Amino acid sequence: MELRQEVLEEMTLLRERTPDVTGSVACTVDGLQVACDMQDGGEQAAALSAALLAMSRRMLIMTGQGAMEETLISGTAGFVAFYAAGPTIVLTVLAGPGTNVGLLRLEGRKTAAGVAAVAARKH
Repeated sequence: MELRQEVLEEMTLLRERTPDVTGSVACTVDGLQVACDMQDGGEQAAALSAALLAMSRRMLIMTGQGAMEETLISGTAGFVAFYAAGPTIVLTVLAGPGTNVGLLRLEGRKTAAGVAAVAARKH
């Protein structure tokens, strides 16, 4: 099975385990879309995700806070969470307002680990 399909399966499981998740996109650290579970905007979200990952990693290095795990943005209409899925992939997850953030973080990290394992097997 190809990388895109296996990553999409991980993202589908995330949506099934976390009812407030409204979509997700996985991309390379260069911003190229790997898989998308969103209605639209996947390519633009992928490019922005890669940029935010780079900024987040740079901030952590500059401040000595360790390796990047996640970045969470809280908005008036929901959340966007970004997870490092190994060294080469970024997982971006959208969730609606009222989301259980603890569950989002737990399941987002679990999915990112699954995506990282898929990517490691494919390379």
